[in-house]
Amino acid sequence: MTATGASEEGVGARGAPESGPWWWARRRSAVLDVFLAAASALECVAEGTSFADEAQLPELLGLLLGLLAGSVLLVRRRWPVAVVLVSIAVMPAEMGGMLGVVGLYTLAASDVPRRITALLAGMTVVGTLVTTYLTVQQEMVGQQDFHPPVWFAPALSVAMGLLLTAPPVLWGLYIGARRRLVESLRERADGLERELSLLADRAEERAEWARNEERTRIAREMHDVVAHRVSLMVVHAAALQAVALKDPEKASRNAGLVGDMGRQALTELREMLGVLRTAEGAAVRGASASGAPERLAAVASRVGAKATDAKATERERPAELSGVGAAAESSSAGPSSGGASVPEQRAGEAEAEGPCLAELADLVGQSRAAGMVVELLVSDAAEAAEDAEEAEAAEIDAGRRYAARVERTVYRVVQEALTNVHKHAPGAQARVRLAHRDGELAVQVENGPGESDAAGAGLPSGGNGLVGMRERVTALGGVFVSGPTEAGGFRVSAVLPASRVAA
Repeated sequence: MTATGASEEGVGARGAPESGPWWWARRRSAVLDVFLAAASALECVAEGTSFADEAQLPELLGLLLGLLAGSVLLVRRRWPVAVVLVSIAVMPAEMGGMLGVVGLYTLAASDVPRRITALLAGMTVVGTLVTTYLTVQQEMVGQQDFHPPVWFAPALSVAMGLLLTAPPVLWGLYIGARRRLVESLRERADGLERELSLLADRAEERAEWARNEERTRIAREMHDVVAHRVSLMVVHAAALQAVALKDPEKASRNAGLVGDMGRQALTELREMLGVLRTAEGAAVRGASASGAPERLAAVASRVGAKATDAKATERERPAELSGVGAAAESSSAGPSSGGASVPEQRAGEAEAEGPCLAELADLVGQSRAAGMVVELLVSDAAEAAEDAEEAEAAEIDAGRRYAARVERTVYRVVQEALTNVHKHAPGAQARVRLAHRDGELAVQVENGPGESDAAGAGLPSGGNGLVGMRERVTALGGVFVSGPTEAGGFRVSAVLPASRVAA
């Protein structure tokens, strides 16, 4: 209802369109108003006819006046102010008692400003008081034997004014307050329902996002663990093809090495797929499969340990790999691109699983065994070591311990960069730099141009290398830069914030 008295009940409590005729929200409201208007019209017609007789006016005029005044209750929900004004206007004719009571109730229960309600209620009290006082005085004059006290007429007038005004106004105020409270509670319930629905939708979106991120994370782990070994296996196969006719015995030994590497790659892949199947079965049984990435990281850690043993065996057999250098130049260099999103690293996994910096020397040695010329430089290197490979390992592991996720990220960056050199830069020389700085750890892998006469080994590229490295580094708050060099090679650099872990 507006400040002018126009009601807004045509709209339901929850915003539903009105179902009743005209301005009524419900049909029963219309039926009630019609009944009240009919009763008020009958009352006003009777009182109007009596008033016309006393005022010596045509009886038809009193009948029409009463009919019109009483029928105003039909619009009490739409214009309550008008109903009260009409009841005040017909008070001198001593009609409209029901009209005034129902009109005041409707006015008090509506949303009309309280100052207007108080003003009209005061006017009704004054009109009832004056009308009652004059009527009592006329009755007292007509009865000679009735001599009430002086205060009788004023007291009766005040009582009638308050009796006909205060109850409907107070009851209307109570009903209006209760109605507004119910409407407020309904609106709050609707708001909470909408918020819960929105939260449920957002929760579903977050769950879907988390599932996609976990799939991407698992795919990245499989790429990092398996792709590097398979790439080196293809390089060894190319070397085997190159020396098969010249030295059958050496070719046979190299074929055994390729077979061993292939079996190791299959074992690693089988272990990771077993983790995925176990997680899928747990999800079907209703259990949470959120631990699958951690278990996958554990598998990757065990695979790294196996790879370390295999690399030691390779270093003990330098003669078997002497013919690999020429054929290793048939790989191509350059970065892989494309990739998928990497989820935020979990603290529990990051602190316990994955390869570490101590295994970088073995990783570089594996590339050397495949025929690549690789140089590993570490800042603040240990100068006392006699053997070069032992020096490299000492430089990396001599008191240099960082968070496991930082060391794993550096290892994966170097691993992927060397794999790209095998793929896209046949015969190129590579240099790996590792720098321990205050509060950060920097790594750079740079290769020169490949030899133009070297044939490619046909290694496929999935386009996940560079983006995967970038995602790993940026997930830890680091900086990753990659691009071609002026000499025609390629450079990959990463700087990660890191602090040493106390021994």
